[in-house]
Amino acid sequence: MRFGLCCLFANQPITFKTTTAKALQALPRAAQLDKVSAICLHNATNLQQAVTTANRLGIGAFRIMSPLFPRMTHPEVGYSLDDLPDASRIATLLSATRQLAIDTDIRLSFHPDQFVVLSSPHPAVVDNSIRELAYQAQLAEWVGAGVINLHAGGVYGDKSAALERFAAVYRHLPDAVRSRLSLENDDISYTPADLLPLCQRLNLPLVYDVHHHRCNPDGLSVEEATEQAAATWQALGREPYCHLSSPRAGWQGGNPKPHADYIDPVDFPDCWRGRTMTVDIEAKAKELAVVRLMHDLGTGGCAPGRTLL
Repeated sequence: MRFGLCCLFANQPITFKTTTAKALQALPRAAQLDKVSAICLHNATNLQQAVTTANRLGIGAFRIMSPLFPRMTHPEVGYSLDDLPDASRIATLLSATRQLAIDTDIRLSFHPDQFVVLSSPHPAVVDNSIRELAYQAQLAEWVGAGVINLHAGGVYGDKSAALERFAAVYRHLPDAVRSRLSLENDDISYTPADLLPLCQRLNLPLVYDVHHHRCNPDGLSVEEATEQAAATWQALGREPYCHLSSPRAGWQGGNPKPHADYIDPVDFPDCWRGRTMTVDIEAKAKELAVVRLMHDLGTGGCAPGRTLL
């Protein structure tokens, strides 16, 4: 089992920069490209450091922040890598990160922002989502990331119709996107039971988020959902992917959806012990939470899994 860190560090000198479209629009085009080039160079440098640090800490996966190259797909201030003054240096860093991830066996992934919705009934939203996914697939190709993980989106009054729209769009996505895409159950709308039939029909892997499932249950046990989600990855010859978090206020302390700083080992499902899988840790304390959980599970064993509430 490998444990994954999501995007940022809490206690390491590794940072990622961004900018807004508004800030860029205030500049002439040459200055825009200078600004985003410097940011992209900084982020590419720090991504390589992030993979190095994850390996040093024993962390086996790293989720890359979506705006690694900020505003790249914006209709007015967007750009390509070749437009940037530092393009050659950036490309060299990304290639080195790809090789580093291979050499250290660190799994890289992306998790697009919530505005990326393939099930939307609004064509403009879908078009923008496809453009964003194409950008992330290009980044994924450069750095060797194998997973771009999505939520199914809203229900829009008809869950079945929304999933059928997703399926129709999915079939026409570029190969670079479709080959990396996965779906994840969420804590409001779509449960594993909702998504598994679609995933099986499309040969699309399901990322099983056990916290979301506990917040939004569907009759499947954690073990059943784990098995069925894992089968969607195994059918493609790939390592299963799951997410784990703990509720900030506890399971009896109010809204269980916000994530805690650390993982309560009790929330680690017993049925996950001994599995070959990737588990992204979604916790506010970032690498500190991942390292603590690995220590907790390694010294005291995996605590019994919590039943669905």
